[in-house]
Amino acid sequence: MAIENVLPANFGYAIFVYLYSFVMLMYLGIKVGGARKKFGVQYPTMYSDKDPLFNCIQRAHQNTLEVYPQWLVFQTIAALAYPTVASVLGVIWVTSRFSYAWGYYTGDPKKRMQGAYGYIGLFGVLLLSIYVALQLLGVL
Repeated sequence: MAIENVLPANFGYAIFVYLYSFVMLMYLGIKVGGARKKFGVQYPTMYSDKDPLFNCIQRAHQNTLEVYPQWLVFQTIAALAYPTVASVLGVIWVTSRFSYAWGYYTGDPKKRMQGAYGYIGLFGVLLLSIYVALQLLGVL
């Protein structure tokens, strides 16, 4: 069976969102690696007792990793039924993680909230996933 017979026609957009999210994760990881060298924080130490800026850089990456699996699940469910809408929501969420990180990188943790608009994307795919579940259950 050909893939184009299994996935919705616009699912290609969702695939590009997954690729965009990969670039975002690599960027955040590289920033942590650079901060490790700059601040002398050796593996496997997760946080610094001396350098709060390192901790901000580490937390930007770690927090993204903490929510990423859930986002992937909801993004995929939503994209299987509504690929274009889910892809727009996915781009919003992924882009917000850059804003979140750049705010955190200032050393002022409150500035991470510059990425708060990402909740539009996250809750958007969550709500779409609930809608898809209700459709599958015949409730809607």
